[in-house]
Amino acid sequence: MIVHDVRVTTSTPSAEPHWIRRFRAARVSLPAWARGAPHRCLYQSNASGAYELYAWDRDTGTHRQATARANGTRIGTLSHDGRWIWWFADTDGDEWGVWMREPFDGSAPAEPASPGLGPSYPAGLEVGDRVTAIGRTTGDGSSVHVLFGGSPPETRYASPEEAELGALSTDESVLCLLHSEHGDARHMALRVIDVRDGSTVADLWDGPGRGLSVTGFSPLRDDRRLLVVHERRGRLEPLIWDPVAGTEREIRLDLPGQAEAEWYPDASALLVVHQHAARSELFRYDLDTGETTRLDTPAGVVSQATVRPGGAVEFSWSSAADPPSVRAVGGAEVVTAPGEPAPGSVPVADAWVDGPGGPVHALVSRPPGRTGPCATVFLIHGGPSSADTDAFRPNRAAFVDAGYCVVHVNYRGSTGYGTAWRDALEGRPGLTELEDVAAVCEWAITSGLADPARCVIAGGSWGGYLTLLALGTQPERWAAGLAIVPVADYLAAYEDEMEPLKAFDRSLFGGSPAEVPDLYQRCSPMTYVEDVRAPVIVLAGENDPRCPIRQIDNYLARLAARDTPHEVYRFDAGHGSLVVDEQIRQTGVLLDFCRRHVAP
Repeated sequence: MIVHDVRVTTSTPSAEPHWIRRFRAARVSLPAWARGAPHRCLYQSNASGAYELYAWDRDTGTHRQATARANGTRIGTLSHDGRWIWWFADTDGDEWGVWMREPFDGSAPAEPASPGLGPSYPAGLEVGDRVTAIGRTTGDGSSVHVLFGGSPPETRYASPEEAELGALSTDESVLCLLHSEHGDARHMALRVIDVRDGSTVADLWDGPGRGLSVTGFSPLRDDRRLLVVHERRGRLEPLIWDPVAGTEREIRLDLPGQAEAEWYPDASALLVVHQHAARSELFRYDLDTGETTRLDTPAGVVSQATVRPGGAVEFSWSSAADPPSVRAVGGAEVVTAPGEPAPGSVPVADAWVDGPGGPVHALVSRPPGRTGPCATVFLIHGGPSSADTDAFRPNRAAFVDAGYCVVHVNYRGSTGYGTAWRDALEGRPGLTELEDVAAVCEWAITSGLADPARCVIAGGSWGGYLTLLALGTQPERWAAGLAIVPVADYLAAYEDEMEPLKAFDRSLFGGSPAEVPDLYQRCSPMTYVEDVRAPVIVLAGENDPRCPIRQIDNYLARLAARDTPHEVYRFDAGHGSLVVDEQIRQTGVLLDFCRRHVAP
């Protein structure tokens, strides 16, 4: 076993390879704005060398870095009046911590925002003018608490099952929470409760296998309608629910794929984000007339979008070839990141491959000028409830620069292809997805894209899990494996992982390891470790609450006992890193491993 100790050297940005410049180039997220002070905005940026939160006053044009922590800051929000920035303080990426707050203008240091509430995993936050609501998850279950001004926190909901805070009404009288009291954390139900005493105002549940999520209450103070996402017709669609009046209005859009939405500030329309076949676009849906109007956005992926007071639409956009930018519909960039822009990359091509569960959508990137069968990296996404899209990906571009073809597989379990496709892995996770990966790999070989002797499987989180599982269950197919923060020993992972993921696993497997031990065993990479032939590298976060370190060490020990070629890179953070130099280090380690074992 090789243990890596890699150091990043500093140099002039323009002299660095393109793949490093893509990571190092500053980028900004879509600025969120305070409802009561729209000129006050909050965004995340890596401009300091780690992803941190920045305050932006649009009236004065000033930008201020609000947080500065060794491993970056993942979560933050503005209070509704724009006076405060709230951010979550965990320890080195372990996602366990407390909320802090500081003045928007930085006039005072950050302070604990909710004295009386101990550390937890975050499960939602709403900071109103009079009421603050905080969702928490601990080993005892989930809870929602409210604070009135400087008063001690009061519990409004508690359950041993997974739950989270969804939204606070504009008049701050009711809360919406998502819960799994019915026993399925993958398909949540909604409950609206009274802020004053926690009494139930209304419940909404669409039954087994049909989940609900919430976007937000109407922005009008006297309007308690709630914008919801449902899946009653096998795909994600918007719904307006009035929990007080007991009425529902489904928003039916004549569009393929799925759609989610948010309110226009005057509640006259919805901004619809339509996703189909790994791309997305924006529409305005008029609530009075039902008219749907497409807004002018480039081909690619809209990752975030919002409507400003007055109706201006701003969005964050990228494509596989074009780095991210924040734009306004019909206008220029909203906010420009400092420094040199990231170099572009190659576009992706689509492939639809016949799989055992139906057509599988794959995205392919080929190095410019490369013909004939390539060494090919099958870069598998995490989640599993996620998808690979035509968005800018520095890690994909790094492999392409190095001479590898890259193939993404939106296997059964991926989002964006209907709920039946998303849920098809339930009861047989891991093995189901790998059938689709194998089908795409066979297509890549028979089509002349991939060299059958030089196919690499790689991925992070759930993609890392699938990588290790593939190396053991399909040993003849893979020349090497790159597993980043993976599940390696599922039984040990369940024991150590954060509570929300235990609930997720029970829903996915149909029970806990005590209830369905054979299934966990059958779907665990540890079960097949004796069959691994290809060299493998594992990247592991010391403080990872999602794919904990002990279960990875268990797997590595078994590899070492049988002298299987393997390497490990450990880093002092959680489920990935928000530090740019660390991201570069990790990518450099993966590229070096790939070049040594599977020449491009």
